[in-house]
Order: sequence, then C-alpha cells, then structure tokens
Amino acid sequence: MDKVLWTPPADARNRYRMGDFMNWLARERGLRFADYPALWEWSTTDLSGFWGAVWDYFMVPAHTAPTAVLADPHMPGAVWFPGARLNYAEAVLRMPGVADTTPMVFGVSQSRGPVTLTAAELREQVRRVRAGLVRLGVTRGDRVAAYLPNIPETYVLLLATASLGAIFSSCAPEFGTRSVTDRWRQIAPKVLVAIDGYRYGDKPIDRRGEVAAIREALPTLEHTVTLSYLDSGAPDGRAEPDGWAELAAPTEEPLEFTPVPFDHPLYVLYSSGTTGLPKPIVHGHGGILLEHLKMLALHQDMGPGDRFFWFTTTGWMMWNYLVSGPAVGSAIVLFDGNPVVSARPGQPAEPDPAALWRMAGEFGITYFGTSAPFLLACRKAGVVPRDLVGDGLRGVGSTGAPLPPEGFNWVYENVGRDVLLTSLSGGTDVCTGFVGGSPLLPVYQGEISCRALGARVEAYDPAGRPVIGELGELVITAPMPSMPVGFWGDEDGHRYREAYFDVYPGVWRHGDWITVTERGTCVITGRSDATLNRGGVRLGTAEFYSVVDGMPEVADSVVVHLEDDQGGAGELLLFVVLADGVELDEALRSRIARELRGALSPRHVPDEIHQVRAVPRTLSGKKLEVPVKKILTGTPVDAAAARGALANPDSLLAFEELANARSRG
Repeated sequence: MDKVLWTPPADARNRYRMGDFMNWLARERGLRFADYPALWEWSTTDLSGFWGAVWDYFMVPAHTAPTAVLADPHMPGAVWFPGARLNYAEAVLRMPGVADTTPMVFGVSQSRGPVTLTAAELREQVRRVRAGLVRLGVTRGDRVAAYLPNIPETYVLLLATASLGAIFSSCAPEFGTRSVTDRWRQIAPKVLVAIDGYRYGDKPIDRRGEVAAIREALPTLEHTVTLSYLDSGAPDGRAEPDGWAELAAPTEEPLEFTPVPFDHPLYVLYSSGTTGLPKPIVHGHGGILLEHLKMLALHQDMGPGDRFFWFTTTGWMMWNYLVSGPAVGSAIVLFDGNPVVSARPGQPAEPDPAALWRMAGEFGITYFGTSAPFLLACRKAGVVPRDLVGDGLRGVGSTGAPLPPEGFNWVYENVGRDVLLTSLSGGTDVCTGFVGGSPLLPVYQGEISCRALGARVEAYDPAGRPVIGELGELVITAPMPSMPVGFWGDEDGHRYREAYFDVYPGVWRHGDWITVTERGTCVITGRSDATLNRGGVRLGTAEFYSVVDGMPEVADSVVVHLEDDQGGAGELLLFVVLADGVELDEALRSRIARELRGALSPRHVPDEIHQVRAVPRTLSGKKLEVPVKKILTGTPVDAAAARGALANPDSLLAFEELANARSRG
C-alpha cells in the first residue's frame, strides 16, 4: 500500500511541537536528528537520555528530583526515576499556557444540560472534593471507586483522589453488577461514588438496584456517595439525595498535593476478563504522566487552544488517556450518551449517525478521537463530517481495532484533506498507544505511521528474531515508563510475568500480529491468539473484516479457524450479521467468497459461512474470536467466556447451538 494520503508541510519542523522538541534537543543537549526515524532510534536506545529529556522539556513539577532516570533497565521490574516525588494531579492542574478563565472541561450529556468548567473552576472543584474525601477518611493508598459515566464529576473525582495519593478505579455504569464486583473485590475500595441512573438517547436507565448490589458485595466500603444524575426521582416522586453536593461542599481547606514516588499507584485499570477474572492493572503517577505528555503534545501536537475529544466510556483506558489533555494545556470534551442519535434532555431521540461530528463543530473540537468501527459505520451511513466540523479540526484518532484502507480513504475524502489521521494501537496494559502517528511523517493508506518515541516495538518471528517486512509477534524489547507497576494483589509478580513475559524472557509480548515495513510504518492484523493458520500460512483477522464488513449487506462479522489435529488445513468459519432485510442465501455466500478471493487470496475463502444475530463483543466493543473458537471446539459457554465481561452475552448461544449440531454430525 503505497498511496500517500497526507504529507507534512515543508515547515513541519517549525510548525509542530515534535519539531520544537527536536530543536530543544539540539539547543539544550547538542543532539541533532535529521528526521523522525533517527529521533525514534535514539529514543529507544538511549532510554535515559530520551526520558530525561521529556522530563526536562515539559518541566515536570517535582517535589524531589530523581537521582537517576533509569536505574535498572531489566524487564519486568525496570526502575524509573528513583528518588523522585511528584503528583499526577498537580501536573495536570498546572495546565501550562492556560488562563484561569479559559474553559477547560466541556461535559456533553443526554441526561442533563451541558456543563463547562474553566481552569479556575476545575481547580476549585478538585479542591472541594479533595476536602470531602478527607472528611470521609480517605488517605494515601486508599481506593476510591467510581461507578460513573464520562462526565466532569468523574474527572474531578480522579484528580481529587490522586491529589491525596489515594488510588482511583472506575467502571462505566452500563457494566452489570457481576462485572463491577469481579473488578472491585480485588482492590477492596473504601469509598464508592455512584450515579442513580442515566439516559442513553432518551431512554432512562435506573442503576440504583445495581448500586445496592455492588455495595452489598464490597464489605470494605465505608462510604457510598450518590450523584443524582438521572433526575427521574424515586417511584414515589422524591428525588434521590445528592451526596455529591455534600462531598463537593464549600470549604476553606487549601488545594494541596501529596508527593508520592514515581511508581506510586495512580489508578487501577482492568483487562476485559473474558476468560477469567479481569486483571487489575496498576499504573503509576510518573509513568502515566510522562507517557501522556509525550503522546499528546509530541505525537498528537496538542497544546493550549486545542479542544480534545475521544469517544469513550469510563470503562475503557481511552478515558484515562483523554483526561490527561489539560496536562499539555488542551481542553477536553466529555460525552455521555448514545453516539448515533441526537438527543437533548427532555426531547425525543432522533437517529443521527453524524451526531458526534455535529457536536465537534458545535464545541470547536480540534482533535477528534474515536474507534475504527465507528469510522467504518459512518462510512456505511454516508456521513460527510467536513460539512459539520468547521475549519478547526486538525487531527483524527482511531483505535480499538485496526483501521482498514477504506477507513483511511473515507477520512480524507469526507472529513478533511488536511487532518492528520492517526491510527493508534496500544492497550490497557500500557494506557497509551505504542504505535501511532507523527506530524513529521506522511500518512500511508492502511498503515500506522510509526512506532512511538520511546517504544521499542518490534516484530518477532517464531524463533524470537526481529523481522522487517514480515508478519510477526508484536513485542517491546526495551522498558517503557507506563508499563504497569504490577497487578493488584500479585505480591510475587507471578501473574504479571505470566501475562507478558512467559514466551520471550525479558521481552514484553503483547499478543498482536504486526508487520513493521521497510519505511518504518506498521500494520497490525489482529490478535495473535486468534490467528488463522491455514496450511502453515498465518492470516490476520483484520484484513478479513476489512473486506467482509465493507460489504453493504454485512453489518458485522467474526471469523475463526479450527485447527486439524492431523495437520490438515483445518476449517475456516465466517459468521455474519446481516443488514436489515438481508438473508444469507447461496448467492450472498458466493459473493462474500468472491470478494475475499479477489481482494485477498483463495486461502481466505471460508469453508462455511453462517448467519448470526450478533457478534460477541467486550464491554469496550472489541470482537471476541477466541471464546467463539473455544465454544466451537467443545468448551462450555460459561467456561469459554465470562458473561459479565460481554456487552451482549446472549450472542454466544448461537455458537453453542452450532457446536452441538456439529457434534451430532
């Protein structure tokens, strides 16, 4: 794929923050780099030099200076910035280059009217809630759990919790009781802050029953604070008492920040938990701060005057990524609701696949982040965002799944010729993207532009050797500061080592297939544990979905390969969710096969194609090939996947029925 869709302007080194950083390195360190590849090579070989430069360039506020940058480079267990004392919330609330009166947080909700906080108002809210948490007895190391949507109060709670050196953890309110308690039982929270309910479009969803069940399941809770958000009132018409108002009550207590070590826990994120208890992934103050400063300012070129949006919930790591925006001086836009309807509080919802783009224009968003499936859905719906977003949109981010070439084309044809499109890939494990974009590099159709600074990403062949231009296991061969501090409760580090370092000792194995091209771009083709291996040829799932999901008759799909234990080619099974009014007949089967053969190869033609009502997805929207494969090879449904980790657990039943039918012959 050699088609160039975007080229950096001639003055890129003087226009973008990445160029300013390179000029700073030349001026302050005597280091000169001809281009991005040279800068990346240095950033991943001189780790102390690079991350020390990031610390100094961004003038990280520290109460105590570090005695070194990287005291021990061995993985797992690399030791970063020993001796440093800092606080993530303090660095975020510094909001460099921003006046007190600048609007910095925009809350857009389908449950209530819009909320705006200026820089001064955000600091004031954090000051009050911090004092409220102190009144509840929260101190350094305590856990504060948030069963809250993507609204300003959740952000304030995170910063207030972090300011105390306490530890934050959030679950989106669409998570069911089991999903929440599977996560929070592991960390034993002291305080729970929860909403009474919310609206999705114009549909009211009461969560008071779930909150009661969560409280009952968490014996360590000492306090529960209710945020009255649904405004539907109790059945007898009385409104739910609003504990948030008391938590955020006026106070004379000053806004202070507890200095903590670089690796002190900031928040706990969780793996999807589809095949067992979700892994409680602990991230530290310093690692998250440095990583997000680097990505947001240098790779996404954001700073004062920008307005940053990513469509996410509080149950996905992209929320944690989004809310670091003020650390680089960028305002953030928080959206809570159904992304494909226009719904204002008290008004009926109307289907509107362009609703988020409309919002982007209304709020002057300069960086619009979302998922690859959302962009492809907009393409199918014929949305033309350039008529809605205005001239200020400079960047579009895509993550959650590989973005196929047609997704790239759609953005440049329908969003804007001048936007910098970044296809980002990383994960909850590092709370960032380790491959993404750079304003100093061109955007090639269907390719991720680069490996991120400080991220030594490589492709390994089966023998554990790095390869270029070939499909391989995505590995990280040098430590990153935002690699987890560890897993909560994993005292000896066994689970942590098993998760990432069991295949290649001392090397992080991420679980994706990646090709690193000769020009330094990357193509990710799906999870390596969901590999399609036909006759010894490994096939990624992403290219299947690019072809099949691009057909107008197909709304969604999932593909799995069942190996032959006798060494044969095995079976390739494709499952499709069809558009309304479409049935799977032989003509459509033939058309799907023809498209796959023509666009990819004869090896990609499925042995069987089945129609299903839904594709199983995680709560964050990712397709689940592995549980489908397990069910089809005889694993009981409840053992193949934890139902509470799925957005649509009933979707597994169709695969169970097929497995039973196949076993009967």
